[in-house]
Amino acid sequence: MFRSLYARLAAALLGLFLLFGAFHVVSTFLTTRLYLQEVDQRVNWTLAVNLSSEEILMTNGRINQRALERIFHMLMVINPSIEIYLLDPSGRILAFSAPPGTVKRDHVALAPIRRFLAVKDRLPILGDDPRDTRRQKAFSVAALPRRPGAPPKATEGFLYVILGGEQYESAAALLRGSYVLKQSARAGVVALFLTTVAGLGIFRLLTRRLRNLTGTVDRFARSGLSERSLDLEASPGSDEIDQLAAAFRLMADRIGAQVRELKQTDALRRELVANVSHDLRTPLAALRGYLDTLLLKEDALSPSERRDYLETAARHSESLGKLVSELFELATLDSRQTLLEMEPFSLAELVQDVVQKFRLAAEKKGVTLTAEPPGDLSFARGDIGLVERVLENLLDNALRYTPQGGEVDVRLLSENDFLSVTVADTGSGIRAEDLPRVFERFYRAPARESGTKGGAGLGLAIAHRIIDLHGGRIEAESLSGAGSRFRFWLPSATGSAHPGTLESRPA
Repeated sequence: MFRSLYARLAAALLGLFLLFGAFHVVSTFLTTRLYLQEVDQRVNWTLAVNLSSEEILMTNGRINQRALERIFHMLMVINPSIEIYLLDPSGRILAFSAPPGTVKRDHVALAPIRRFLAVKDRLPILGDDPRDTRRQKAFSVAALPRRPGAPPKATEGFLYVILGGEQYESAAALLRGSYVLKQSARAGVVALFLTTVAGLGIFRLLTRRLRNLTGTVDRFARSGLSERSLDLEASPGSDEIDQLAAAFRLMADRIGAQVRELKQTDALRRELVANVSHDLRTPLAALRGYLDTLLLKEDALSPSERRDYLETAARHSESLGKLVSELFELATLDSRQTLLEMEPFSLAELVQDVVQKFRLAAEKKGVTLTAEPPGDLSFARGDIGLVERVLENLLDNALRYTPQGGEVDVRLLSENDFLSVTVADTGSGIRAEDLPRVFERFYRAPARESGTKGGAGLGLAIAHRIIDLHGGRIEAESLSGAGSRFRFWLPSATGSAHPGTLESRPA
């Protein structure tokens, strides 16, 4: 029942209101009772003095009974709630107007009487109630003077008048006897009820956004942390709930992106396992097949057949070794311990060396391979061995997919703080749907129109990783059937760009 925040706030509000209401009622009754006692005592301040001046009530310690009875009778007619007590100088009760058997005390404390006569304390001044051993009441008192010639301040006793009698013995009696207090109590209950209802409504309104946020978080959790449409808004100058919603929206976007990326990575991993298994199984099976044939038919094979089998097995072994080498190379580049041996080098000379390395393969395939670097090109800064690997992968990829009679062209340009290298071919090109994924690891586009068998899909991924480590950028452009163009940028040795800084990369 009290699991929700709103229920707890409502219970706390109701408890506070009830506590406050009880405190208010009790304090109202107490203060009202004290106020009435103060007013009653203030109005009847001289009552005892006036009564004692009407008759001589005591003479030399002897009570004037007739005078006392006349005063008792007069007060019973005028105000029956007043009780009169005749005290001796020590506070002992000598006579009283209360009904017989109702007086429980035989003495009255003199300290309140002295404070009353001194007129120094604030009202009300409460004195002992002779009719109750534990209760005190407002009173009026007058000292009964002795005859002339007596010592100063000497008295025959005191006329002690209790105001109000037993009319207001308790707060309940006070409430029952006052129409104004009854109406005030009813009004207080109504006000407490209305305030509680209003407070609950305000709490519900204030917690509405929190409930919406809770529902959104719950939907996000039940969606597998992948829901994109989160109905969360935050306005400028918003409060903590809006700030929490904005923070959760950012967190949810990041989590959703990471979940989608993990799913995509998992799909790629499964595809990788399938591709690598196929790429490893095919040369291994062929290699084993040819070796088994050699072992089984060694005497039956001619020297030319044996050589042909051995050459075929060597090619499969070379393909297998290349794949394993690429896997190891990519794992090494992904390692956080990879350190680049950065140095200035002539990118033009490196391009010429790599092109010269591939020229024989291009001539055998009937492809024209050209490279015309400008003479005034500045030095690049990078790891020359890794940059050479990028050029080799791009040229190998271009020659593989360029048919006989085609062309592969390598161009260099200087662009601000970067040097760019473009490798363009006139091959079958890359389909538009495959172009965004050409740099993904182990991704191989479907067989192109040329029918050329692709590699393991690691060459371009390795090139992308190397350029990324240098703080550069690599991109691919292609139209299906119109050739492809791969272009990458490296920091210039004379520029202000530094490897690894995203801000300095070419746009």
